[in-house]
Order: sequence, then structure tokens, then C-alpha cells
Amino acid sequence: MPTFSHSLVLYVNIVPHPQNQQKKTSHRPALQQILLGEDDLDDEELLKELFGSVDGSFSLIFINNGRKLLDYLYKAPDNGLPCLIVLDYNMPELNGEEILKELKKSPRFARIPKIIWSTSQSDSYRRRCLDAGADDYIIKPASVKELVETIRYMTSFC
Repeated sequence: MPTFSHSLVLYVNIVPHPQNQQKKTSHRPALQQILLGEDDLDDEELLKELFGSVDGSFSLIFINNGRKLLDYLYKAPDNGLPCLIVLDYNMPELNGEEILKELKKSPRFARIPKIIWSTSQSDSYRRRCLDAGADDYIIKPASVKELVETIRYMTSFC
């Protein structure tokens, strides 16, 4: 049976529910970009839903392949860079740690906060990612309530 290798780049504009529009803060322009390196479609769907419920003022960009994520960033104009990069540790072609090492080589990406989010609780992974330039290493929460708090924390970087 043939196998197919493909990459997916998905752009999502989160629009807040009308009752939540008053909660938008004035210090942040609408639709700042958050770049998410995530190759699990279930996690992606959950993140889209919960980011929208927490704060709808972000445009989420999902890329499911480490090499494609770097290509996207290198091609983005300076005024089109994301306010936050969230990387799953395990992704095709390049993992989160490898992406961080590449980004660290360019001063262009130095001011963008970078978060690794992973199922691994390995202290070694955590230490290596922080050394490679991650601002934080977050273990994927087990409950929706914890995930909502994690998303609030992530958006505070923007």
C-alpha cells in the first residue's frame, strides 16, 4: 500500500463570541499571530477551540512539520512574525529542540517567545530545550481545565 508524505499549514482566525468581545484588552492589536508546531490533529482541534474560548484576538497558524515551520518563519516579513511560537517536541523532520537551535542562530527571532509543549516529562529534554532557547517547557495538561490555564499562560507572552 502506498504511503503519502505531506505537510499541512493551516491558518485559523479565531473570532470571539459577541459576549466576550468586551474582554479584549486595548494594549494588544487584534489578530496577532501565534505559530503552533503541532502534528496531532486531535490536539490541533482542541487547541483551536480552547484558544478561541480563552482569547479570540489571535490568528493561529498550525504547521505540522518542523522543516515547513522553519521555512514559514524564514519567508515571513519582519512585520508578519508571530508574537509566540509553540512547538510540540516531537514533529516530523525536525523536533522542537532542533527548531529552537535553528532559530537561535538568527537574531531576527530572538525576541519571539518560544514554548515547547510535550507529553514527555524528561528533565533532559526540558534542560536541552531551555538551553536551546525555549522560554518554557510545558508538559501537555491532562484535563481541559488545566489546558485552559496553560493557554492563558501562553497568551500572556504576546
